[in-house]
Amino acid sequence: VMAESDYVLVAAPLTEATRGMVSAEMLGRCKSSAVIINVGRGPLIDEEALIEALSSNAIKGAGLDVMTVEPLPKESPLWKLDNVLLSPHNMDMTLTFMRESTEFFVNENLPRFLRGERLLNPVDKSAGY
Repeated sequence: VMAESDYVLVAAPLTEATRGMVSAEMLGRCKSSAVIINVGRGPLIDEEALIEALSSNAIKGAGLDVMTVEPLPKESPLWKLDNVLLSPHNMDMTLTFMRESTEFFVNENLPRFLRGERLLNPVDKSAGY
C-alpha cells in the first residue's frame, strides 16, 4: 500500500502493537511523491526516519498534527523543513468543544448508563484505548 499511495493517513491509537508502525522500512517503500499525514499519535511514526525521508526528499512531504514529543521542541528539525505542515493538536480548544462534549455526556451516555445500556465510545483499557 505504501508504494502505491499518494497520501498516507495515520490515524491509529497508540498501543505497543502500533508504536513505530510507520517505520524507516515502511517510509522507504513510499514513492517520492507521497505525503504522510499523522492525526493519530506521534509515536506511531519513527520520527527520526520521517525527518530523514523529508530532508532527503525521499517523500514529498508531511502534515503532522501530532509529534513524538509535544509540544514540539524548538530544536526539532521539523520546524525548518519546507515540506512539513505542523498543526497544534488542540481540537479541544475550540469555542464549542466543551459544550458539545457536555451535551454528548448529558444527552447520550448518562441516560444510557442510567438505563444499564452500553455506552457510546467506551474505553477498552485492556486494548489500550
